[in-house]
Amino acid sequence: MTSIIALATAGLVAAAAANAQSREQIQIVGSSTVFPFSTAVAERFGNTTDFQTPIVESTGSGGGIRLFCSGVGVEHPDITNASRRMKGSELETCMENGVTEVTEAKIGYDGIVVANDRSAPVYNVTRAQLYQALAAQGDLPTMWNEIDPSLPAVEIEIFGPPPSSGTRDAFEELVMEEGCEEAGVADCENAAEIRDDGVYVDAGENDNLIVSRLEANPQALGIFGFSFLDQNSDAIQGAVVDGVEPTFDAIASAEYPVARSLYFYIKNAHVGVIPGMQEFADMFMSEEMIGEDGQLIDIGLIPLPEEEFLDVQSQVNNLTALQSGDL
Repeated sequence: MTSIIALATAGLVAAAAANAQSREQIQIVGSSTVFPFSTAVAERFGNTTDFQTPIVESTGSGGGIRLFCSGVGVEHPDITNASRRMKGSELETCMENGVTEVTEAKIGYDGIVVANDRSAPVYNVTRAQLYQALAAQGDLPTMWNEIDPSLPAVEIEIFGPPPSSGTRDAFEELVMEEGCEEAGVADCENAAEIRDDGVYVDAGENDNLIVSRLEANPQALGIFGFSFLDQNSDAIQGAVVDGVEPTFDAIASAEYPVARSLYFYIKNAHVGVIPGMQEFADMFMSEEMIGEDGQLIDIGLIPLPEEEFLDVQSQVNNLTALQSGDL
């Protein structure tokens, strides 16, 4: 009996390996912020070419990069999306695992917004006040008006992304660290640490869940990318941060203070092995998709300046490998 079970198990493993070796679909993981953009390109790619529609999963930027860098071979993802730039340490991990050539594709910009339900007043906050509301150090206020009398007399409750998210990374850098300095705190070494007493609620990688929670709780705030605000503007509204509204033009001009770049990364060793890799990357980087009047601009992506767009497009077309010194 044992030998029969062993043979059956071996057969299943062999079958799985055979299926993996014949994988026809591009597998994409990573950022929840880039997810809708990548999904739109994947659907367009599947509908207009002879290749299968790529599979896109929302795992968070950090989680996606870990999966991407885990090795070369059809059992590993081909592309990872990221709402922050890959870190030097992450590229080193890639190389240690045999992922020696990675091409970086910067697709555009996005703002990080703090939003609430349209039935409630618009918040007008500074990064210093957001830091004071969320910092793990200091007075740990429970009401907004404890931070400043001009703020609402309601409990602080903020739904936001988990540590694996690039949005969380960017929020910590652009809001928590900058806000700490603006607040005049003497020691901002641990400014990025967010309190864990229930005021900040980790809502996972599903930004749509945050939107639904804001609709159910008008006094709460949520943190996510501008594209989700843009797509749900009938239900939620963005807070004014440091005197600037989170609009397309304000992010594009860098006037809005909480903005970041968006990326995807290509595993060059999979090009020519997984059907459609180069073609998908070229479509993503096309005028049709991310140009000034591209399809992704209509769903919230802020486009790159023309010169930068052409430079990045050339890097992707030529599969220019990212170097550790670039990061």
